[in-house]
Amino acid sequence: MQVIRARDFIGKSAWDALSIERIEDATVRLHWTDKPYRWHVNDGPEVFAVLDGRVDMHIRNAGGEEVLHLDTGDIFLAGPGDEHVAHPLGEARILVIERAGSE
Repeated sequence: MQVIRARDFIGKSAWDALSIERIEDATVRLHWTDKPYRWHVNDGPEVFAVLDGRVDMHIRNAGGEEVLHLDTGDIFLAGPGDEHVAHPLGEARILVIERAGSE
């Protein structure tokens, strides 16, 4: 058994991750960041839970680009093929659950 205190985790660089567990074909990772990620599309679903901080999630769809504001406790679900990029507002800690090998 283990307790992980998300608010105490600090990476050496943006998007560093603490691998928590692999459950069948999915990984559970805690990320720390203070910089945007990059536009990407996952090959499976992605659960993105803001544990500490705030994040602007930029998404692209047929209507163009949209920004979703995520606060601590908010969860964003991206489906396969959904183009998105996370922009933290200051430091953020994010729990990501996705297919192993996804970026």
